[in-house]
Amino acid sequence: MADPQAPIEKMSFEQALEELEAIVSGLEGGNVPLDQSIARYERGEALRAHCQKLLNAAQAKVEKIRLNAEGQPAGTEPLDPE
Repeated sequence: MADPQAPIEKMSFEQALEELEAIVSGLEGGNVPLDQSIARYERGEALRAHCQKLLNAAQAKVEKIRLNAEGQPAGTEPLDPE
């Protein structure tokens, strides 16, 4: 499991998703005190947002792949910063 104290912005998609899955599983179990549930939910929401940001960046890269006249990949274009 990912380190629950690790800075989210430095996590890979896989690390963030692994921790998010563990949080969801723990919350669904219902064996966590309310104050801890709230803290875990908040971290889970931050992890979800981080995963979405990484997915959006990956999608933008895929969409920037240029195709030649035959429809074959012919390189990539630089991403426009958001």
